[in-house]
Amino acid sequence: MAENRKDLSMMRLIRWTAVVWIFALPLTGCEPVATGVEDLDLVIAGSRVMDPESGLDEIMNVGVREGRIEVITTDNLEGKTFIEGSGLVLAPGFIDLHEHAQTDEGYRLMVRDGVTTALELEVGTGDVAGWYDQRQEGQVVNYGVSIGHIPVRMAVMGDEGTFLPIGAGGSAIATDQQISEMISMLEQGLAQGAVAMGFGMAYTPGATYEEFGTMLEVAKAANVSSHIHIRGGVEGVRRTIEVAGEVGAPLHVVHANSSGGEAITEFLAVIEEAVSSDQDVSTEVYPYGAGMTEIGSALFDDWENYTDAQFSMHQWVATGERLNRETFGKYRSQGGKVIIHGRSEEATRAGVVHPLTMIASDGFVEEGRAHPRTSGTFSKVLGRYVRDEGSLSLMEALRKMTLMPAQRLERAVPQMENKGRIRVGADADLVVFDADQIMDRSTYEDGTIPSSGVEYVVVNGQVVLRSGDLIEGVKPGRPVRAELN
Repeated sequence: MAENRKDLSMMRLIRWTAVVWIFALPLTGCEPVATGVEDLDLVIAGSRVMDPESGLDEIMNVGVREGRIEVITTDNLEGKTFIEGSGLVLAPGFIDLHEHAQTDEGYRLMVRDGVTTALELEVGTGDVAGWYDQRQEGQVVNYGVSIGHIPVRMAVMGDEGTFLPIGAGGSAIATDQQISEMISMLEQGLAQGAVAMGFGMAYTPGATYEEFGTMLEVAKAANVSSHIHIRGGVEGVRRTIEVAGEVGAPLHVVHANSSGGEAITEFLAVIEEAVSSDQDVSTEVYPYGAGMTEIGSALFDDWENYTDAQFSMHQWVATGERLNRETFGKYRSQGGKVIIHGRSEEATRAGVVHPLTMIASDGFVEEGRAHPRTSGTFSKVLGRYVRDEGSLSLMEALRKMTLMPAQRLERAVPQMENKGRIRVGADADLVVFDADQIMDRSTYEDGTIPSSGVEYVVVNGQVVLRSGDLIEGVKPGRPVRAELN
C-alpha cells in the first residue's frame, strides 16, 4: 500500500493544468474566494490536515502559492507540483528553538526529522551580523540565532574557548568595565536582529545573578526572550525565575530534563507555579536520557573527584567509547564532545508529556559525529510517546513542536506569527509524515542515521524532501530575525 502511494505521488508530482476556476472556503470565516488553479504552485491532496492553533483535524487538500498557504478545502485542486498525501498527516513544519548544528550537515539531518525552522538560541553568537552573513547564500531550512551572553563574555574576558568557555570567560568575576562592554555587545547584537538573548549560567560559574539580572534588563528593553541553561537544579531554576520576575523579562528555560534530572517533576512544578502567577516563563525538553556537551567546560571542573561509576556514565562522541579516569583526563585536555548518560526513562517521559514543555533537540553534529537527538528528536516523540505508548496525543505533540515555539518568539519576531500554523496566509513550512511509520533510528554510536516516516517537507512553498529523500540543490530557507528598530 505504501509503495503504491509513493508510486502515485511520483507520477503526479509535476502537473500543469488548464485554466479553471474553483471556489474554496478558506478556514478563516470569510466568504468563498475564487482561486485560479493555474496560480497554485503546490497542491498536497488528501492528507489528514492537523493544525494545533484552530484544532483542525480533517482530510483536506492544501494549495500553496508564492510560499504561502493559499487555500484549504475539500474541493479538488490542481497545481504545478502535486503531492498525493492520502494516508499521511500534514502538519506545520517543526520549529526547533535549540539547535546547535547550524551547518549544512546539521540542516540536512534536521529536515529529514521534519524541521523547517532551526534556531540557535542557547549559546548563540557574539557576532549576529556575521552569523547571518555566513548563511545568506541559502539553507535548506529557515535559520536564526540569539546574541549570546556566553560568547560575549568570552570575548570581553579573553577566553580562548571556541564554543564554550575554558578559562576566565567561565570562571572569573566580571568587573564593572567588563559588564559595560558586555552590555554594549549585547545591544549591538539585538540591533542586528538577534532572535533572542542566550545564557548558559551552568557554563559561566563566575557570572553572578546580579550580572544575569543586568543582562536581562537589556533583553527586556529589546522585547526579546532570554533562553537560559540554568545552574543548580531545582533551587537554581527557582532563583533564575525570581531574578527574571524582578526584572520583568520573558524567560525560557532550555532542556528542563537535562537541568532538572531525576527531580524533573519538582523542577517543572517551579516553572508551573511561575506561569500560574502570570510570569512569562516557558521551557523545553528533548526525548533522550543522555545529554551532550564540551568535556572542557566548567560542568566538569570537579572531575578529579568522580567515582569510577561516574566516569563510566560518559561516552566519547568521536569513538563511542565509555570513559574511565585516564581517558576522561586525556580527552578533557584535548577538548571535544562527550555524551552523559544517567537519566531514567521515567524522567524523560515526565518531561515530554508535561503540558508546559515544548520539544527542542539541543542537537549538534560535527564531521559525522552527533548525539541521536540531532536527527531523531521529533520523530522519536511522534513514534514512541504518541503512537507506541499513547502517553501524548498527536495534536498535543504537534502543538509542542509548532505552535508553542512560534508563540514564544512572535512578540519580538513578527515572522513567527505566520509559522507553526496551517491557515490561509501562513508560511508554507509543512511536514507530511506517516504516523504509522515515523520513528527515530539514530543511536548513541551513530547519531547521524536519519529518521524514518517523514515523507515530504516543504520550506517556504518549495519541496525539499520528497518520499523521504532530500532534493539536492534546493535551499529555500530564509533568515529568521527580530524586527529591526
